[in-house]
Amino acid sequence: MNDNQALDRRDLFHWGINGLGATALASLLAAETASASDGFGSRPVKAKRAIHICLVGGLSHIDSFDYKPELTRLHGKSLQTDETPDLFFGQMGLLRREDWKFTPRGESGLMISDMFPHIAELADDLTILRSMESKSANHTPALFLANNGFEFNGFPSMGSWISYGMGVENESLPAYVVLNDERGAPNTGASTWSSAFLPSNHQGVVLRGGKQPVRDLFPSNLVGGDKLSAENDAATRQFVQAVNQQHVDRQGGDATLMARLKSYELAAKMQTSIPQVSSFAEESVTTQESYGINNQQTADMGRRCLLGRRLLEQGVRFVQLFSGGPIAGNPRASWDAHENVKENHTIEAGRIDQPVAALLKDLKQRGMLHDTLVLFTTEFGRTPFAQSAADQVGPGRDHNRYGFSCWMAGAGLKPGFAFGNTDDLGWKAVERPIPWHDFHATILHLFGIDHEKLTFYHNGIQRRLTNVHGEVVEEILA
Repeated sequence: MNDNQALDRRDLFHWGINGLGATALASLLAAETASASDGFGSRPVKAKRAIHICLVGGLSHIDSFDYKPELTRLHGKSLQTDETPDLFFGQMGLLRREDWKFTPRGESGLMISDMFPHIAELADDLTILRSMESKSANHTPALFLANNGFEFNGFPSMGSWISYGMGVENESLPAYVVLNDERGAPNTGASTWSSAFLPSNHQGVVLRGGKQPVRDLFPSNLVGGDKLSAENDAATRQFVQAVNQQHVDRQGGDATLMARLKSYELAAKMQTSIPQVSSFAEESVTTQESYGINNQQTADMGRRCLLGRRLLEQGVRFVQLFSGGPIAGNPRASWDAHENVKENHTIEAGRIDQPVAALLKDLKQRGMLHDTLVLFTTEFGRTPFAQSAADQVGPGRDHNRYGFSCWMAGAGLKPGFAFGNTDDLGWKAVERPIPWHDFHATILHLFGIDHEKLTFYHNGIQRRLTNVHGEVVEEILA
């Protein structure tokens, strides 16, 4: 390239969307808004970071965290109601009791079933929300609503809003990281962790399993795939810097452009930071065993939970772990238990119970839980009746948007505490219903952010995570 040739924006962004360049570019730009929270918060900051376990498909709350003894008495009887339930398949069988035994746990006495024996041991650290409700009984819009605040794609995720509001702590790592189930991403795909109309640096960065969490982490020759020699690598860096400086000079030293061009420097940093944070070599055998990494059933979630903890330690703001693969094409790889709750939930809970409990214990032992939020959510619950003929008791459960449970733990919350309630059958939230807008408003509050002030102007509207709704659930705050 001679002095009369310039690297145009198309060339620049072509480089930026490939491999490590994309990751580096997205992460570096977060530094530009690292102090953005100054204009969004007037509350004490309780949480500095969060890790979100998102169960895809719909966890049955009445078999896990919402004990309903009335179901045992009414097992095999019809639901007596004048209302027409919003059922995904339009079928409503007879009422069915829970499939797992419930027991009072810990000093708090929270009723949690044997579905999650390891998590149940940590009941005194949990804050259970038993009156969650959603607007949709369909997976895709419900999953969008739970993560993005709207029933459609095209809106920023909760992690993106937190990245936008809080900025980065470590310029060598992304502010928002996504760790998908080894069986695949949720059916909503990348839209689930999209930054949408927010600056692209706030989008979730997906790290993969194995030895290369980020593709193209290390440069290779075009032929043969061998790593570049130190000499060639240095020459490449020098060339790119010269081209970048040439473009900056032609643009009059634009500050935003200069920040984007520095993404190459971040790429060099990530070549060191990513391998370090993703290596478990310094983790003791005891720690790795506690996460279940050496057990085939729990290995995937165990690795992701441990990596999540290590990312949080290094300054990542928001780590998101999905449990359950694609719903379309493989319904058995999610929590969508239409056919058999006992069979489905036994498999799925067995994959995550020990790792999630180990994560909570580890955060607490390291003194991190007091300023870390742990979120355990699902897009909706499941009905107290089976999806079957009207005169049958089937082994499955339908989608239930009217009432379900999620739990939280850590920064600024009342531990060993359950809030809200569904009716005697676990069908509808009747005591302080909590829509997703209230849930999101509470999360932002714990980060010291006023959900009504965290806005971004887009298409003539000051958009926000909570749309035009949302109230902080004050009763669960410590």
